[in-house]
Amino acid sequence: MSSAHVITISDGVFHRKREDTSGQALVDLLHGGFAVSGPEIVPDEVERITEAVETAVARGADLVVTTGGTGLGPRDVTPQATAALIDYEVPGLGEEMRRAGIASTPMAGLSRSMAGVRGRTLIINVPGSLKGATESLEAVMPMLDHAIQLLHGDTTH
Repeated sequence: MSSAHVITISDGVFHRKREDTSGQALVDLLHGGFAVSGPEIVPDEVERITEAVETAVARGADLVVTTGGTGLGPRDVTPQATAALIDYEVPGLGEEMRRAGIASTPMAGLSRSMAGVRGRTLIINVPGSLKGATESLEAVMPMLDHAIQLLHGDTTH
């Protein structure tokens, strides 16, 4: 079974001013198809995001899903942190997540959700809201098993 790690990126949750609803919802969505760890909670700081993702990759996670920090706010730095870590981007996943979100609200077009690969690990950034996080992950779930198989060298179709 493939492994997944969920990271919640939120100053409010980190400082216990808000409850983490999206992180646990993502863990619940991934259960069944993945051995899931998390949600790990880190503040909206590039260094802390980088450390959490690098650690998950080093521990062998096949998939890392982050929730939070994908908007336009001054503390929304998740895509920047991810872009600096990945070997290459997988733009179709970000496009599909935005397409699914826009079906519910035009504001989803402002999301900077993205996906990329570091080594053999797929990293996906989803929004921090419960609805945005779950809609985004649900939109790409049908592609995840195949993506992970490809990353592990199984390129037979």
